[in-house]
Amino acid sequence: MTQIQMLYSKPEVGDSIDTVDTPALIIDLDIVDRNIEAMFANFKDKSVTIRPHLKTAKSPVFAKKLIEMGATGICVAKLAEAEVMAQNGVGDILITTEIIGKAKMEKLFDLLRDHPAIRLVVDSKAGVELLASSAKAFQHKEAIMVLIETNVGQNRAGIENPKDVVELANYIKTHSALTFIGVQGYEGHVQLLRDESERKNKSKESMERLGRIVSELKSAGIEVPVVTTGGTGTSPWCAENNFVTEVQPGSFIFMDTAYRNAGQKFEQALHLVATVISKPDAKRAVIDSGYKSLSTDSGAPEVANLAGLTYEPGGDEHGILKSSSGGDVALQIGDRVTITPSHIDTTINLHDFYYCHRNGKIEAILPIANRGKVQ
Repeated sequence: MTQIQMLYSKPEVGDSIDTVDTPALIIDLDIVDRNIEAMFANFKDKSVTIRPHLKTAKSPVFAKKLIEMGATGICVAKLAEAEVMAQNGVGDILITTEIIGKAKMEKLFDLLRDHPAIRLVVDSKAGVELLASSAKAFQHKEAIMVLIETNVGQNRAGIENPKDVVELANYIKTHSALTFIGVQGYEGHVQLLRDESERKNKSKESMERLGRIVSELKSAGIEVPVVTTGGTGTSPWCAENNFVTEVQPGSFIFMDTAYRNAGQKFEQALHLVATVISKPDAKRAVIDSGYKSLSTDSGAPEVANLAGLTYEPGGDEHGILKSSSGGDVALQIGDRVTITPSHIDTTINLHDFYYCHRNGKIEAILPIANRGKVQ
């Protein structure tokens, strides 16, 4: 089969960020540094470690940067993401989603063979059996580190009843191929609540549920070395609980309007730059960025560099800018506009590259290595 060559044009390192073709994701590295420092400062006097979730940044470069600045390791959501991270020198990885299916087992054990520090989550006996039988089939020599995913209110995956968690932990212990190392209890359902008191109270409820699970395990004589939880919207509160050992914030590094609207004080480091390609009338301008450039699952993105304008998708390739007051739009064909994504995780997954700059000068052009790694 003939391989298709991917052709693209790009500016060079050292060029102005204004030379980037659009639509494109641009990142201010000075802001990234400040965001990391601000998040990590929340834990400098605590025993809790930080294991940032890279389902947001999707880049081994940013994973290494976070580790250099103090992270204990990283999280990813999918096996394919872990493969890319490990191939690029990041080995201490927690895969936060259950890995199920025979098709994944060969890839998983190829990965574990060279990277035994990778941690997995399970929430069923079927998942435990699959890992154990596959370890035997692939003659894996080292015990696999496993956490039990618990349901602390998100009502997605995970076990809710503490006694059921104890039962599964004991079941894991009957399999020599596996080592039980702790629990995961992510309260994702509260991360974006706009009312801070509500978010804090609901996070507290989730931590109480997680604490009951940890207590039940310890009462049963089961050690719980790792208790991992929290996101950008709750991590500092989670760390106040003495049973929590690590937190998993991710979006803080770049930020988006969803987290800003939820009261997070981190700065916006990532934007999309777009170009006005049409001006059909005085009251609307059309840009080159639609559904294929900006996700809308968390609401409409916002125009960052021009006050009083709203964005709405105009299809796959087009976005429409209007005045929020109904007046004329003071943009011309060829003008560039800066858009703040509403949800960075899903927006980033639409792009191939980051154009990273300091003071407007391109410092790096990074492939978004984990784009599309959904398996």
